[in-house]
Amino acid sequence: MPNITMRDRILDAAEARARRGGYNSFSFRELAEDVGVKSSSIHHHFSSKPVLAEALARRYAERTRDHLGDVAELSADDALARVTALFRDALVRDDRMCLCGLFGAERDVLPPAVNTAVASFFRLILEYLRTAFAGDNKQELPEAILARLEGALILARSLRDQAVFEAAVSAR
Repeated sequence: MPNITMRDRILDAAEARARRGGYNSFSFRELAEDVGVKSSSIHHHFSSKPVLAEALARRYAERTRDHLGDVAELSADDALARVTALFRDALVRDDRMCLCGLFGAERDVLPPAVNTAVASFFRLILEYLRTAFAGDNKQELPEAILARLEGALILARSLRDQAVFEAAVSAR
């Protein structure tokens, strides 16, 4: 079993809270309680909440990149299936929102560095899909695919109905 650092434990706790309620759904005090340390320990790893939230969004994007893998090794359909699986897993496995989707909806209240990290997440997925669909004029635009996935996740969670997600992602 890999050694989980205190930094990772803090990020895990912050991610769980943020994916339930957004940027303002956690404080250093609450994270300290979640991981069983004093809030000064949180400050040791992250000087401020914006620094922590930026690290959280960047880690989320890195995990996404790792999950997606090398698009050059995949067919367009397989690449699309991997992107869709990210959002399906958020719904089915985690019963949570996409972290960057939730942060993106909060753009106007987020610190600039967090917004930059969130935008990087979306650019990562869009570029992945553009590369996968290169030369395929019949494929839906990557922006439409990503918007449909984020929207389907919101709708399915709101209605508490996974079938809504499946219907939305199968419609092309």
